[in-house]
Amino acid sequence: QSRLVESGGGLVEPGGSLRLSCTASGFTLGDYTVAWWRQASEPGRVREGISSISARDGSIYIADSVKDRFTISRDDADNAVHLQMNSLKPEDSALYYCAADSRYTDSGILRGNPNGMDYRGEGTRVTVSS
Repeated sequence: QSRLVESGGGLVEPGGSLRLSCTASGFTLGDYTVAWWRQASEPGRVREGISSISARDGSIYIADSVKDRFTISRDDADNAVHLQMNSLKPEDSALYYCAADSRYTDSGILRGNPNGMDYRGEGTRVTVSS
């Protein structure tokens, strides 16, 4: 069965770091453009696309809201994409999830609906609090 699973979330203090992983099974993640979104639980907060990595040329996009703090990378050996999150802030608290789609070749994937993509994980929750 082909699936995408996120891991690495948890509770961390402000200023701390977490590394999220988006791991594929049953297919080669390197053949897909992958993106991360987050959805905060506070009323009125919309889904935010925060990062993507292209299958075509490896080009990377990082949203301004997390630039200089978050990085994205591929790990072909583990069939995964990682999101390294540093200097975390309380406003980074959210459900983080990834999706992969072969139709996208760049950051345009973040304008798509992850629910309609080839693969989408269930998410991993990040809570930044002291």
